[in-house]
Amino acid sequence: MTTVSTPSVRLAEVLAGLDQLYPAAGAASWDAVGLVCGDADDAVAKVLFAVDPTEAVVDEALDWGANLLVTHHPLLLRAVHGVGATTAKGRLVHRLIRGGCALYVAHTNADAASPGVSDALARTIGLRDLRPLAPQSFAPLDKVVVLVPDADADRLVDALAAAGAGSVGDYTRAAFRSTGTGTFVPGPGARPAVGAVGEISVVAETRIEMVLARRHRGAVVRALRAAHPYEQPAYDVLELVDDPAPSTGLGRVGDLPEPVTLERFAQHVATVLPNTVPGVRAAGDPSATVQRVAVCGGAGDDLFDAVRASGADVFVTADLRHHPASEAREHARGGPPYLVDVSHWASEWPWLAGGASRLESLLATTSGQGQTTTVEIRVSTTRTDPWTLHVPSRGSTP
Repeated sequence: MTTVSTPSVRLAEVLAGLDQLYPAAGAASWDAVGLVCGDADDAVAKVLFAVDPTEAVVDEALDWGANLLVTHHPLLLRAVHGVGATTAKGRLVHRLIRGGCALYVAHTNADAASPGVSDALARTIGLRDLRPLAPQSFAPLDKVVVLVPDADADRLVDALAAAGAGSVGDYTRAAFRSTGTGTFVPGPGARPAVGAVGEISVVAETRIEMVLARRHRGAVVRALRAAHPYEQPAYDVLELVDDPAPSTGLGRVGDLPEPVTLERFAQHVATVLPNTVPGVRAAGDPSATVQRVAVCGGAGDDLFDAVRASGADVFVTADLRHHPASEAREHARGGPPYLVDVSHWASEWPWLAGGASRLESLLATTSGQGQTTTVEIRVSTTRTDPWTLHVPSRGSTP
């Protein structure tokens, strides 16, 4: 087989890959994820991954000739009524469009994904045996069961799949089929597709079963009724029990290879994460022993209950505010979980390399039979941590 190298792919293909890695259904209800600007039919040859869609990052993307900028943080998180170039964010949108560069956001959906932002942070720190800190239940699922004449089975499966049924993990159009015999008698007001009014009809039928996200129920039922040849199709929609052990969710919990002191652990975290002006802070007895570690990339001070329930000795996250941190230490009465506070940007930066690598692999395997893609994917070198100066406190002790 001849291997053909393709210099680019359509943006639609890249978006499909990103949606597979970081499903939008995993995003928080308040979040704004997905494509911000760009044309799905445009060609993509260069993709840049970054934490923040700042002006400096846009400069980097356009100077390199990127066709797509993938960021973790949204540009337009809060609702706007326009993107005029008179505003800072509007200017970035206009620059990206003029420069032929689309913008895609993977935010809380990348936080909750497996592997996601917190997996990258945990593995950078050196944790093993990872599990979600705050497990996320999968989207509620249904199963549709329908009987259809054998000759129409493939057409009906296609219609149900197009409406959202049959998506299971990395597979689509997944269906179970079995055959049997259906029988019925059309009444006086019926207009049967098979048989005649008042006569017993016996039909070779296929039973089709397909799983679907509950949010697709209406679309799937409408597609079923439209594609089914019968005037009154026989079908069931069953609600499935939620998965009791999901692998996705916010944060991760894992273990260090061996116990260390809190002070040594904080020094280790400061060494393996990118250098930032604020550095790393810790709360707790520096000589205390820690081994089980909870982490949350970005701000995680709303997860203290989950941290305590996990049995973690220490919690690593960003943007710890005075009151939540103080209350958490009071709750612990001097014991675990201890706290390690890092830069927001530094806690999420490790995710970029993994996200870029996984997208590159996905595009290479989905670019077509006998083809390899030469799309170039790069991690931004622009530091977007906002702090530029740190002055150690030298005031008097109260």
